[in-house]
Amino acid sequence: MTWIYWFGWNLFGSAYRSLFGLKVIGREHLVRDGAVLIVSNHESFLDPPLIGTLYRDDMYYLARKSLMKGAVLKWIYKAWNSIPVDQERPDMTSLKAIIKLLNSGERVLVFPEGERSLDGVMGKAQPGVGLIAVKSNAVIQPIRIRGAREALPRGSGRIRFNQISLHIGPPIRLTEDELTKSKGKHGYQDVADRLMAAIEAL
Repeated sequence: MTWIYWFGWNLFGSAYRSLFGLKVIGREHLVRDGAVLIVSNHESFLDPPLIGTLYRDDMYYLARKSLMKGAVLKWIYKAWNSIPVDQERPDMTSLKAIIKLLNSGERVLVFPEGERSLDGVMGKAQPGVGLIAVKSNAVIQPIRIRGAREALPRGSGRIRFNQISLHIGPPIRLTEDELTKSKGKHGYQDVADRLMAAIEAL
């Protein structure tokens, strides 16, 4: 863990506990060792560091390229283990980067919906997360966020002091049958839907 990541981890952790009364339910399900694909609903800009506070060592995140403007912001996002995603010209680059990290034993956070919810209702999972799950065969950690949208809604720059909770589900391992048969867009979509259902059930 670099010093800037450590600084952010402590800063965000303290803020979430003191400002939002962060509650964690199901911490006993948290997989702490080895490659882990973390999947979660997406409510707010608060979400990535929020989930990052659950772990005492590094994890990797996806971040829009458009956020990395200027040398300072690029340096900060890189130091915080961000994987750039070009939402205007999507390609396989970020997916390949995630799979490579998982194959190297790292921990990566992915939001299956691909964007923040506008109204709190979970959107449909994108097939890309199914592809990542199948190609990496990593342990999958489902997490549901509640309260982050009320604390910082999409489209708003004003923080509200609303309680946030994280609900951690039992880890998921894809079966040999799923790994073998889940090929192509429809197969990856089936896996993505299964992961989204696991999040919604929490």
